[in-house]
Amino acid sequence: MCGRFAQYSSRDEYFDALGLKSDEIIYDPEPIARFNVAPGTKVLLLNEREDEFHFDPVYCYGPEWWDKQPLINARGETAATGRMFRPLWEHGRAIVPANGWYEWKREGDKKQPYFIYHKKKAPLFFAAIGRAPYGQEHGHEGFVIVTSASNKGMVDIHDRCPLVLTADAVREWLSAETTPERAQEIAHDAALPGKDFSWHPVTTKVGNIHNQGESLIEKIKPE
Repeated sequence: MCGRFAQYSSRDEYFDALGLKSDEIIYDPEPIARFNVAPGTKVLLLNEREDEFHFDPVYCYGPEWWDKQPLINARGETAATGRMFRPLWEHGRAIVPANGWYEWKREGDKKQPYFIYHKKKAPLFFAAIGRAPYGQEHGHEGFVIVTSASNKGMVDIHDRCPLVLTADAVREWLSAETTPERAQEIAHDAALPGKDFSWHPVTTKVGNIHNQGESLIEKIKPE
């Protein structure tokens, strides 16, 4: 997964999909309208603190000691036990509400971007881990999106994809009472299958992080 995605629905659309009530989190009917979210920017992240849900702007993860390309993903198969991500898996589980994500596929001598989304246009909930508590400023250290191996037709686009959890699993994933071991089970058992997704080619303008707007997700005819 490249890390580029769309988060454009309103907050209440995301929360409605989770069954959150108005007294559980502040609703906002205004669309977020980010059609080209890139690493290194702040992203609205759903998390639980002191038994309450919060929706905070948080940076993509980039440890101060990491001097290479910014880390934006954690492999779901190893994050729970790996030295780097284990503490985040235990105490920093979060959710990135989204509408879809972009992948680039090499076609000939060019790379064609594709937009991947739920077949029913339903909100998506990416599993994430990061440096909690998210209500505090940690500089540019924030979160990474957990990924899983792609399956069936989706592997033709990319071999990795975000770990998209079912809406029913989100509360348990976020809960401080959920053990790391149980979180591993959720990651394995509550991920949406590849058959629930559709994808289509989109404009190469999505490659420029300064470009925004609904036209970026519209289907095009590849050149």
